[in-house]
Amino acid sequence: MKEKIALLNAEILSFLPKNQEHLEQFRIQFLGKKGKIQDLFADFKNVAPEFRKEIGVLLNDLKNNTQQKLDEFKDSFLSSTEERKASDLSMSADFLELGARHPLSVMRNEIISIFSRIGFVVSEGPEIEDDWHNFSALNFPPEHPARDMQDTFFIEKSLETGDIALRTHTSSVQVRMMENSKPPIRAIFPGRVFRNEAISARAHCIFHQVEGLYIDKNVSFADLKQTLLYFAKEMFGESTRIRLRPSYFPFTEPSAEMDISCSICGGKGCNICKHTGWVEILGCGMVDPNVLDNCGIDSNLYTGFAFGMGIERITMLRYGIKDLRLFFENDVRFLKQFEGAI
Repeated sequence: MKEKIALLNAEILSFLPKNQEHLEQFRIQFLGKKGKIQDLFADFKNVAPEFRKEIGVLLNDLKNNTQQKLDEFKDSFLSSTEERKASDLSMSADFLELGARHPLSVMRNEIISIFSRIGFVVSEGPEIEDDWHNFSALNFPPEHPARDMQDTFFIEKSLETGDIALRTHTSSVQVRMMENSKPPIRAIFPGRVFRNEAISARAHCIFHQVEGLYIDKNVSFADLKQTLLYFAKEMFGESTRIRLRPSYFPFTEPSAEMDISCSICGGKGCNICKHTGWVEILGCGMVDPNVLDNCGIDSNLYTGFAFGMGIERITMLRYGIKDLRLFFENDVRFLKQFEGAI
């Protein structure tokens, strides 16, 4: 038995396969169910008891060495095949397709860039908010009819601890910044917000906002107007005009809504602007003194303005998109149109 094992060892050590087919024949010849090594294991029962331990070790070593040699040759053939493929200039290249930024991300980044150029920093906050930060601090007293302006997703309603809800606007982040910072404050607040609305081409229960806040001594409505005019021209072009219409928001006084001259028709009138030549893009106003006092800022010493816009609305105007639902469907055909956008 020792001589047979030694002869097989020598035969295996001297083996050099010519190709993968030759290597497969080697495997079958030595390691197959009817191979030479299997035959030796079958004869092992005839070995005298006093020699079985020694012979068993030799047989196991023979099988392991054979398997190791087989694996080494397999790796060698695999590496050489890959090298040939790598050096074969006739093979077609297999390029991975690059992804594209989502249009909302593109527009969010551009809005941030525009305001950062005039000193606004970015601040973010939690999407799950308590009643104080989402409503009460912003001049929404309990049972105030203005709360009905926003259909809220409540997570927990409690008279003792206060309501917990998905935030309906990023104004809650403004409250947090005013509570934890001292004027001057100049910041924008991008983020996702939630309202219980029916989903359609013009509305969704999830959307994105960017709000802005500037608080300092002697801040005026003229400062607000010039800031928003600068933004409109940077976003939609130097020829863009704006107009401010009186409105109402609980947390600003006076309040206004801002329209821009329609970028689709140039102000001549089209379906997008309902043939008025103007498109509403944001709400704004001077921060109500009650809000400043609620957040620990002396309203006798400081004034400020705030504004807020929907990123979806800005994106739809910028790219001529008519259906809001496209932003949330992740249709690759739609997203590919924004390849190359920064």
